[in-house]
Amino acid sequence: MMLVSKRKMINDPVHGMIELHGDLVAQLMDHAYFQRLRGIQQLGLSALVYPGAVQTRFLHAIGATHLMNKALETLKKKGVNISTAEHEACLVAMLLHDIGHAPFSHALEHSLIEGVGHEEVSLLLMEKLNEEFQGKLSLALQIFQHKYPRKFLSQLVSSQLDMDRLDYLKRDSFYAGVSEGEVGVDRIIDMLHVKDDILCVEEKGIYSIEKFLLARKLMYWQVYLHKTVIAAEQMLVKVFIRAKQLAQQGEDLFASDFLKIFLYEKLSLQDFKKNPLVLDAFTMLDDAQLIASMRVWTRHKDFILSDLCKRLLHRRLFKVEVSTEIFDVNYKNSIKAQLQHKLNLDEQDLHYYFLEERYTTDIYKKTQGIHVLSKTGELKELYAVRKELGLSISYAPVTKYFICYPKDV
Repeated sequence: MMLVSKRKMINDPVHGMIELHGDLVAQLMDHAYFQRLRGIQQLGLSALVYPGAVQTRFLHAIGATHLMNKALETLKKKGVNISTAEHEACLVAMLLHDIGHAPFSHALEHSLIEGVGHEEVSLLLMEKLNEEFQGKLSLALQIFQHKYPRKFLSQLVSSQLDMDRLDYLKRDSFYAGVSEGEVGVDRIIDMLHVKDDILCVEEKGIYSIEKFLLARKLMYWQVYLHKTVIAAEQMLVKVFIRAKQLAQQGEDLFASDFLKIFLYEKLSLQDFKKNPLVLDAFTMLDDAQLIASMRVWTRHKDFILSDLCKRLLHRRLFKVEVSTEIFDVNYKNSIKAQLQHKLNLDEQDLHYYFLEERYTTDIYKKTQGIHVLSKTGELKELYAVRKELGLSISYAPVTKYFICYPKDV
C-alpha cells in the first residue's frame, strides 16, 4: 500500500487556493508555535489608518511558503537540481521564518524584549522544534542561517528577491486597499534562475524587478511608514516602556502571567537561551493579551500609563510632523515647554509625550544586489543593467525625520 503524504488546502484571498504537501509541513502548521501567529497582526497598528489591514502573520507565512513551492518547481523545470529533502527544508524555513515575532509584529520589536529581534527568537524556536521533531528541521535550519553550501536556497528564504518580500508586498497592498504594492509575483517567479549557485532573474524580467523595487519604495512611505502609523506605533512603544518602568519599581499591574515575565524582569537574549520558561512564556503572547492589559490600564492610577492607553485605544493619536531635515532645536524646545505646562509633566517624563524618530528606507543594497542573467549567460548586477537600459528611478536611501506630540498642544 502506497503512503500518501498529508496536504493542506488553504483558500487565500491573495493567491487563491493554496495546496501544500508533506507530513512535516502539515505537522508544523498545526503546531501551537505556528498557530500563535493567528493572533499577531502582520501590519502592527496600520489598521488605525487602513481599516482593512487586519491580516495576520499566520496567513503571510503560508503565502510565502506557497510562493517558495512555486519558485522551487520553476527552477526544477529549468534544470536546477533540487532534492526532495532540500525542497522540503526550504518550505519549512519559509513557513517558520516569522515564528518569533512579538505581538504587533515590528511595532514592539526590540521594545517588549530590549535588544532581541524576531529573527533571533525564530531561530531559537526552530531549534526547539528540531529537538521535538527529532532532527527533521536540521537542513531547514542550515538554509535559514545561510549555512547550507547551496547559497541560492537560502537566498529564496532571505535576500533582496526572496519569497517573503514577494508575498508581503502583494498581501499588504491588498489588505490595505492601496495599489502601490501590486507586483507581478507570478512573472517574477517565472523569470527566476540559478547561475553559479546565485539566485538570479532572467534579463527579460528586468522590468518586473523594476516594478517590484518601486512597489517597495512606495509601500514604505504609503503604508509602513505612514505618519499616522508611526504615531500609533511609537505611542504603543511608550505604553510598554512606562508599564515596564512601573512594574520594575514594584507597581502592581494587571497582566497575564506570561506578559508579567516581560514587564517585571529585565531580560536579554541570554535569558531566552538559558531559561526555557522565558521562551515558553513568549510563545503564549499575542496581540489580544496586550490589548486586554491596556484596556485595564486605562483605569490605572498612574496618569501617564492610563492617559497613553486611552489615547491609543480611543484613536486620539499624536500629531506628526515630517521633515527631510533635522528639526530646529528651539522649535522642539518650545513644543516641549507647552507640553510640560499643559500636562503638568516632570522633565524626565517629557519623552512619553514628545516622540522623535528618524527613518531611512534603503530599498536596494548594491552589496547584496539582485543579479540578472543576460541572454548570453553572463551574470550582471542589477544596477549595471539599469544603467545600460537608461532606467532612471532612484532607489538611493531616503531619510525622513519625525516628531510626534498630542494634537491639543
